[in-house]
Amino acid sequence: MADDGQGRLRTEGGRAGGAAVASGEMLLGVGLLALALLAAYRLYLRWGARIGPGGAARQGEAAALPRMKRRDFSLEQLREFDGARNPRILLAVNGKVFDVTKGSKFYGPEGPYGIFAGRDASRGLATFCLDKDALRDEYDDLSDLNAVQMESVREWEMQFKEKYDYVGRLLKPGEEPSEYTDEEDTKDHTKQE
Repeated sequence: MADDGQGRLRTEGGRAGGAAVASGEMLLGVGLLALALLAAYRLYLRWGARIGPGGAARQGEAAALPRMKRRDFSLEQLREFDGARNPRILLAVNGKVFDVTKGSKFYGPEGPYGIFAGRDASRGLATFCLDKDALRDEYDDLSDLNAVQMESVREWEMQFKEKYDYVGRLLKPGEEPSEYTDEEDTKDHTKQE
């Protein structure tokens, strides 16, 4: 290789060097394309198969469920609605319980956020942690969360209010459930739509 006097490198073979570079760039492009296609295929296998025949039937079953009447839940009662034991999926955020059944591909047993189904998801959402360690088996008052994490919980609560039906409160230990009238239940459901 030599300098051609204008700051460009010149190879002894002239065009042969340029063809080798172009060939290398083309191989790199083909390799990246193949890698992208492989990644897309693996994602399809991982998530597409879950929505396949069984997943579609489960989503159809969930869509056929009637709107849930308003009621309050203890942690034990909430756990029944995990999408595995019951087709309806509930989760709590900041003391409020939401019916997330229509988002079963996310919150169902096979979904990426399935760990939150039938649980109080507040701590996991506040800390952006999807590990079982982020969830508590007893009532969690969230008192150890910092201001930024509590703001995150409130933002998640607002997002859930906009997208899913609010079905009641998460009860603290010893707290009595509220009695909701059919009128309150109907009014709140029409307000959300």
